Amino acid sequence: MNRITMLGTGYVGLVTGACFAELGNSVTCTDIDSHKIRRLQSGELPFYEPGLAALVERNRARGRLAFEPEPGPAVAEAQVVFIAVGTPPGADGSADLSAVFAACHLVVENSRNRYRLLVQKSTAPMGTARQLRQEIARRNGHGAHVDVAVNPEFLREGSAIETFLHPDRVVIGSETARAERLLRKIYLPLALQGTPVLATNLESAEMIKYASNCFLATKISYINEIADLCETVGADVRVVARGMGLDRRIGSKFLHAGPGFGGSCFPKDAQALVHFAAEKGERLRIAEAALDVNRAQRERMVRKSDLALGGLRGRRIALLGLAFKPNTDDIRDSPALDLAERYLEHGATVVTHDPEAMPNTRATLLGQRLSYATGPYEAAEDADALVVVTDWESYRRLDLRRVASLLRRPVLLDLRGIYDSQHAVEAGLDYHCVGGPARRGANHHVEPLTKGRATIVRAKEPANARNGSA
Repeated sequence: MNRITMLGTGYVGLVTGACFAELGNSVTCTDIDSHKIRRLQSGELPFYEPGLAALVERNRARGRLAFEPEPGPAVAEAQVVFIAVGTPPGADGSADLSAVFAACHLVVENSRNRYRLLVQKSTAPMGTARQLRQEIARRNGHGAHVDVAVNPEFLREGSAIETFLHPDRVVIGSETARAERLLRKIYLPLALQGTPVLATNLESAEMIKYASNCFLATKISYINEIADLCETVGADVRVVARGMGLDRRIGSKFLHAGPGFGGSCFPKDAQALVHFAAEKGERLRIAEAALDVNRAQRERMVRKSDLALGGLRGRRIALLGLAFKPNTDDIRDSPALDLAERYLEHGATVVTHDPEAMPNTRATLLGQRLSYATGPYEAAEDADALVVVTDWESYRRLDLRRVASLLRRPVLLDLRGIYDSQHAVEAGLDYHCVGGPARRGANHHVEPLTKGRATIVRAKEPANARNGSA
């Protein structure tokens, strides 16, 4: 049984530690935040991830997963230590590596007279692991007892356990045969089920993570630009994306038009890669464009909302979804929060709902300016528009006729494309989406509005509607 310590009990550290325990390893999770560890010892998880609570409880009961408030002893007892601490973006977009090097120093201080493998799980720029090797050598004179490897994580929030236990690949970056053997042994259960294991050097392993995330972000920005063009020429981006995705060279994943990408990985990693390349005298124009398009897409969602409502000032908007994606409570760089803030800036009031992310949102400065509903129908009551920003499964099953009866103005902005436009129209809703034509609900007076080459349909409004009166 491999003895593993996870340094850091954030999203990556806790999920990875629990999954390693599930594979039969003895795992201790520790953190400099002793309060977080005590909460974990009492069975309280710091975030929501489907299936994680049961996984943690099961492996604690089996004696394979423990939480230790003192990092030193946890490191001293382990053969393999994974660094899973945050690398947040600095003001210039570069990755802040201070926590990574602090974790490295902790490992060195508790690694006397025995071999230990330090594994960089945190996403860090190319060359970081080699710097860790140099730092170890400087601190203990020769560095013979602490080896360094890179093992990037590819967890997908909302389905992290599945993506860990059934991954597309495992990437191992190392400089020694011993380090590679140790990591291959840990991942042997996955290799036996057919998971490809790619062994390479330190820099290539680090680069694989950044290049993968940046490429996926680029796919999202690309389809969002295509969606904008679809609206102009009268095409339907959902059909276009399906036609593209059927080409196996392209694939269907990450071709879903919407309000743009967010979360803790894609924006941060793309910015860090652009900054790192610039430091090396290179320019990543495609990555820069993906970030630019993503910023512009959020602005476009504000303009789309403004046009659908004939102005935002004085409007009451029901916003469904606060997390950056479904099945998580993660609100980091969430398009929903960005949109909510823009609505407020334009003079609207916002009532929100999310199955899991409302507590995290309430704790923010923005969250204190929002109203919260107990469910989507309560949010819709007497609102001027229902805006769906996060595609939770429960939102897909809404009774649209009931929604139309609750809204003060029957406007639905489906920013994730989860509803059939015909069903929405038949329910009496004015339907607006990303990458398709706006459609007026049944029994509405129709007045076409031409903007450039696109034709947008708007119902006639009372003269005082633009001033915010109902």
